[in-house]
Amino acid sequence: MAGTFMQIRTLNLDFSTSLTSFQDDCFTCMPNLTCLSMCKTRVANLWTTIAALSKLSSLVELRFQKWLNCNDSASPSASSGGNLEDQPDVGQLLTDIDEESYLNQEFDYMDQLANLSSGWNRQVNLRVELSSDTSWNKKEESLQGSSGRHNANVLPKYISHHASPICSEKHYREYMIASLPNLKVLDNLPVRKIDSKRAAVTFSQHFEYLPYNRKRKESVVGILHRREIKDTRSHMRSKNQKPSYSHGNSQYSYTRSLCAAKLGSSARPLLHSLSVSGCDSGDKSMSFRPRQFEYHPSLSSLMAFGTLDGEVVVVNHENEKVVRRVSSPGAMNSVLGLCWLKKYPSKIIAGSDSGSLKLYDIEHVPPPVTGMYSGAGSIAFDDFDQLTSVHVNSTDELFLASGYSKNVALYDISSGRRVQVFTDMHREHINVVKFSNHSPSVFATSSFDQDVKLWDLRQKPVQPCYTTSSSRGNVMVCFSPDDHYLLASAFDNEVRQLLAVDGRLHLSFDIAPTGSSQNYTRSYYMNGRDYIISGSCDEHVVRVCCAQTGRRLRDISLEGKGLGNSMYVQSLRGDPFRDFNMSILAAYTRPTSKYEIVKVSLLESCGNGKGYSKSRDSCPSKKTWEVEVSIIFIDKREELELENV
Repeated sequence: MAGTFMQIRTLNLDFSTSLTSFQDDCFTCMPNLTCLSMCKTRVANLWTTIAALSKLSSLVELRFQKWLNCNDSASPSASSGGNLEDQPDVGQLLTDIDEESYLNQEFDYMDQLANLSSGWNRQVNLRVELSSDTSWNKKEESLQGSSGRHNANVLPKYISHHASPICSEKHYREYMIASLPNLKVLDNLPVRKIDSKRAAVTFSQHFEYLPYNRKRKESVVGILHRREIKDTRSHMRSKNQKPSYSHGNSQYSYTRSLCAAKLGSSARPLLHSLSVSGCDSGDKSMSFRPRQFEYHPSLSSLMAFGTLDGEVVVVNHENEKVVRRVSSPGAMNSVLGLCWLKKYPSKIIAGSDSGSLKLYDIEHVPPPVTGMYSGAGSIAFDDFDQLTSVHVNSTDELFLASGYSKNVALYDISSGRRVQVFTDMHREHINVVKFSNHSPSVFATSSFDQDVKLWDLRQKPVQPCYTTSSSRGNVMVCFSPDDHYLLASAFDNEVRQLLAVDGRLHLSFDIAPTGSSQNYTRSYYMNGRDYIISGSCDEHVVRVCCAQTGRRLRDISLEGKGLGNSMYVQSLRGDPFRDFNMSILAAYTRPTSKYEIVKVSLLESCGNGKGYSKSRDSCPSKKTWEVEVSIIFIDKREELELENV
């Protein structure tokens, strides 16, 4: 919105179906706005929405849906997009109720609305019948007099009209009330004192305001200045004196504080589509169809991805140049399994859905300037039919393969032989097999039979060390970087963290299901084992949750370029070298199926309002640049640590 609108008090954006998100400063041109309605829009993200609405200090009435009395909803005005003042207010009776007497009742409409909204799955016109209580009936009788319009024992029914997708987010109402303390009316329902108190409690239980449980926003410059003062004082202290500051002011704590400060100033993360080009080949860009990808375990700039056309491509994802490109005509179909070796960082194993398994050494692959390498000189292993997953153990001696079968195959890398096939490890096919990160003989399997099992090669795996079950079929499992936990992801957002030692449930992440039986969910760790990222193939959002509390830190929305272009999560990985960075394999569903890798930085902010860019240079952030200059002048030594600010 261009211009200045100082006199606008009420803004109605109902039925603006092209409205999906906001720039952080989109409402600053109307600072005196008090009433805002956005029913039946496509707004879905709590975090970016609050970042924009929090600039409206005068906002007291907000609407993303209309809770209407059944009797009132029959009138034409109830479902129209008229003025906010003209709409029936189902909260009027609630306003008249004595708050103290209402607190003594077992039932509260906030509970009913919270439970209902979590199960909407973006459906509207859902009826809610509020239960009765004595104080309400007495109050209602006094309000209605002798007219007898309502049954004395039954409260009126209410209908949600024209709900935007954001209303289906779990704890939506509590999140909005806690984040907008001046709000008096939300979705036609008054915000009472008890609602504000309950919203604050719910927010603290289910959401993280800032990473690592930081309670207030700080500036990066302030954190570094405080650290510099501590360092100076410690140098001035005599050798015999003990430090007077606690472990909370250690380097580790400062790094976390820096992350919290940067993330707190970046409500809309930077999303950047990886667009690779040839290395010194003159190619401006190359077109690939990625189907799987993996970060390099020791070289921070490298990433490998396998394509739907059977290629394995190694790229420098920092400068977006192809480093090596391998193809095996006639042998490889879609590459579904990739795994780097750790002790031999130039080697990678790739497996395709045709069953082909090969080991490549990228040091022996010519650069792309000489043309695509045909794969000669690679090591081929015995096929594993309908392969979906490969993984190498911590010593680079063995790797496992699984697929659309109940079996798992064990391969010896040095000899190139298949050592053994373990049969009937599950009752249904095994989607993913993963070795632990530190124990070369321990591995885990996940299956559509709802089981996750831990195995040990030293025990000749006939029986698992333990079996733990989900309520739905398991899509994948992975170990935390320190092997302390297992992260199991089942259909439709059932994500659980288990203790790796015995399979006991440590944490169940509170992610609302969609109701789709085809919503395949995948989850991985980020920032070591501090956070998890989770996405599903029927949704265009990635959720970031604390791995110790389960509280939600952010939702990252993938917005396709152009109306009607929906992007969904096919796969994702946390960046092992950069805190709060990740990459997402996203799929377009319209107008044609297309895959692309999207890099995400939660510590950087995009200034174009969409949070998405084809090039990093197209999305500058003046504020961030000014902070970086200030930091460099504070202490030259901080340049390496803060090069990604």
